[in-house]
Amino acid sequence: MTTATLHPDNEALSRDELIARGWAALPPSYRMPAAAPSLDEARAWCKQLAESHYENFHVASWFLPEALRPHFHSIYAYCRVSDDLGDEVGDPHVALALLDMWGQELDACYEGRAHHPVFVALAETIRACSIPKEPFADLLTAFRQDQTVTRYETMQDVLGYCRYSANPVGRLVLYVCDYADDERFRLSDATCSALQLANFWQDVRVDYAKNRVYLPQEDMRRFGVCDETIAQGIATPEFRAMLRHEVDYARSLFAKGLPLIGMVGRDLALDLDLFSRGGLEILRAIERRDYDVLSARPAISSGAKLSLALRALSAKMLPFMRLAGPRTGKSA
Repeated sequence: MTTATLHPDNEALSRDELIARGWAALPPSYRMPAAAPSLDEARAWCKQLAESHYENFHVASWFLPEALRPHFHSIYAYCRVSDDLGDEVGDPHVALALLDMWGQELDACYEGRAHHPVFVALAETIRACSIPKEPFADLLTAFRQDQTVTRYETMQDVLGYCRYSANPVGRLVLYVCDYADDERFRLSDATCSALQLANFWQDVRVDYAKNRVYLPQEDMRRFGVCDETIAQGIATPEFRAMLRHEVDYARSLFAKGLPLIGMVGRDLALDLDLFSRGGLEILRAIERRDYDVLSARPAISSGAKLSLALRALSAKMLPFMRLAGPRTGKSA
């Protein structure tokens, strides 16, 4: 792994000064309130963030049982704010101070001292779903790592990062849906790591602009690719061959995780199917560009997104259509 250089300008600032600087760079609504909100207020805060910040959450939420949606909103809000604390303040010193503070708030949440809207809502989710602290803390480990590590030597190193950055999210979803066994966790981990890799391969140029390269360094050397290739934005034959290799590996992880869809209830199965197919569609978008992710970012078309959503919606409605039976216009 390659270590990032921390910004020297903020080295002399106190922790409180770093945190104040960080809050100033983030949306005002993120800041710690003077008094803890009620559970209803906290859940409304999380719902608003979840349904306005991320377009795919609207689609996914169609297939979630309504009673569970507040739990998914609180988990999403925790993940979203945690990610922004690490990625949106522009300096690793500031980000690390914010993430440490957020970790202390997580500890307080488990000790019954929740104060921020995220943690007031999350405390009820944790109680209702019996969720341990580990997956939430693991996510903070990944966001801290993003501040200090910019390169990964092997695919196993990249997957080690995914173990903290992506896999906890899938496990949290399983906890909310009342699954907590090792086999389902293992399959979920494969799917979540595959989704993370698909996003990495889609965003090579975006990540490089942040001085992050998630392509394994040993693969880059083996295929004759260097940072300069990415910087120039030219998908050489060597780069295309390397990315084909990485896409194939990500697809193999999706295949490993697919059995999970048949091991959960119908609503969650539809959600898992939607996200797995979405990840595979990203890989197909990369392939359609002949593995050129440098001159333009491959994206799923609006038509493909609609097709995925309609397919999942049709699967959800099919049992009701069968119960209704054919309408002939004749009385029985």
